[in-house]
Amino acid sequence: MLGFHYCFLILCFCVSLQLVYSGHEPYVMRMSCGARHDVHTAPTKTLWHKDFAYTGGIPTNGTTPSFIAPRLTTLRYFPFSEGPENCYNIKRVPHGHYSIRIFFGVVAEPSFDNEPLFDVSVEGTLVYTLPSGWSNHDDERAFVEALIFLDDGTASLCFHSTGHGDPAILAIEILQVDDRSYYFGPDFGKGTIMRTVKRLSCGVNDSMFGVDYGANHWGGDRFWGSIEAFGRNSDRSISTKNSIKSTSKAPNFYPGSIYQTALLSTDNEPELTYTMDVDPNKKYSVWLHFAEIDPSVTSAGQRVMDISINGDTVFPNVDIVKMVGGVNSALVLNTTVPVSGRTLTIALHPTKGTHAIISAIEIFEVIIAESKTFLDEVRGLQSLKNALGLPLRLGWNGDPCVPQQHPWSGAYCQFDKISNKWVIDGIDLDNQGLRGFLPNEISRLRHLQSINLSGNSIHGPIPIALGMVNSLEKLDLSYNFFNGSIPESLGQLTSLRTLNLNGNSLSGRIPAALGGRLLHRASFNFTDNAGLCGIPGLPTCGTHLTVGAKIGIGLGACVAVLLIATCITCWWKRRQNILRTQRIAARDAPYAKSRTSFNRDVQMARSYSHEHTRTAAENGPPLLS
Repeated sequence: MLGFHYCFLILCFCVSLQLVYSGHEPYVMRMSCGARHDVHTAPTKTLWHKDFAYTGGIPTNGTTPSFIAPRLTTLRYFPFSEGPENCYNIKRVPHGHYSIRIFFGVVAEPSFDNEPLFDVSVEGTLVYTLPSGWSNHDDERAFVEALIFLDDGTASLCFHSTGHGDPAILAIEILQVDDRSYYFGPDFGKGTIMRTVKRLSCGVNDSMFGVDYGANHWGGDRFWGSIEAFGRNSDRSISTKNSIKSTSKAPNFYPGSIYQTALLSTDNEPELTYTMDVDPNKKYSVWLHFAEIDPSVTSAGQRVMDISINGDTVFPNVDIVKMVGGVNSALVLNTTVPVSGRTLTIALHPTKGTHAIISAIEIFEVIIAESKTFLDEVRGLQSLKNALGLPLRLGWNGDPCVPQQHPWSGAYCQFDKISNKWVIDGIDLDNQGLRGFLPNEISRLRHLQSINLSGNSIHGPIPIALGMVNSLEKLDLSYNFFNGSIPESLGQLTSLRTLNLNGNSLSGRIPAALGGRLLHRASFNFTDNAGLCGIPGLPTCGTHLTVGAKIGIGLGACVAVLLIATCITCWWKRRQNILRTQRIAARDAPYAKSRTSFNRDVQMARSYSHEHTRTAAENGPPLLS
């Protein structure tokens, strides 16, 4: 009864998982580089979005050197004059696991080098170097594909010039896959990238993408190259029309079609062997696909194989029928191996039965993802780039420190083991024709030890925020057009040992903290600034005031003027009120005088009448006659 409930729960989980994948489509973004309008390609009517506001470079007509590439007519190339590093920065990409595929193209103009060679990085990690002759082969060299986790909402794809032609990009695909897709062991996750080296469907004539197989969209529309034989007379192809069980399942969603064909060894060569060239001293994840479609094998024990890689047995006693429970059912085996040489050889040796069999092969290079630069410091450098008007030839695109093979010119990096991030510890942009100003955002570069911006045409004041870079040891701003006073905050830089401000238009008193530092073997140069004063060798300050003092005096004067104006206004209004009252009193004086005399006469008359009335009363009533 317990077993029934367990099976029932597993069945419910599988059904619910299938409903989740069938109801939620993966994120898909396809771009036709250089295109001004959306494009649909035959025969599947695949949508490719237009290329707008993602990067720099120049859009133009292009050609596709391989049949594998989509049938697109435009591309975007990046001339070296616009910098050695150029990037596509694609935003609003949901967090998740992605297959990123970049197709290369050739500019359709005779004056251009027909085969540019350059490096490709994804999220700051170098994943591919185009080999010489790539444009003459109809295989995976027409594109690079990598599996990577994206967790910051963006995808940064960069192209690094190596001095041989201008990078030219035909198309970009960003296709979401299952988070557990191609799980290969404990090292799998956000710290690793898997670059596709080879993906082969055995025993078929035509190479196809997943969409051609009708594969599940969560499979990432993989490209399956065709291989009809490993060697002359060493094997033969077989196929079946029977449906294959256990395919198109999470997390890898393999199409069933790749298991309906296979290569089978022969009596002359019972062992199947596949050899390919690889880069040495790297790790490779190998995925082998099987299905027992040979009609001569119907039960377990009839075909058993040992599988080795570079001579080491990695899968002993492989019995396909026994391991999957029958014929026409898919089996996938995976292992990760280090390779020190330049070849990788997969050998399948039958120990029971006379022939070996295989349906498909996938090989990935396992790449340790580079640690990125502190985001706040990247933003600080971007603000500096914009404020200084950095020339295009310097680039400054992507991550300043990674890939380590292509750091930004003029920016020096150091790895911080505590945070596991890269930081900027130096800026060296002397004599680069810079004409902007120094922004306050330079304080974001908290690990700077050295700044050299001498010999440019930078104007404006020295930012107060520069005094917040406590690690600064050397500051050279000489021979520019800086004006105003030297900020007091520079005196707080206790590590500062070299300060060159000569050849500018600075004025005012040199901060006392800086002047005192001269007694402790610091090297400061303030010459060729007509308005500076306060240390030996410069004019005496006298009544010279600092900017802060001048501002304080100005504010005090403004307040005093306002108070005086307020008092004068109040006195004037009071004076006007008094004068107006006096004028009214003078105008009404005659009337007031006349009224006063009249009132007095009336009062006297009333008094006389009252007196006589009182006398009559006292004498009694009059006699009637």
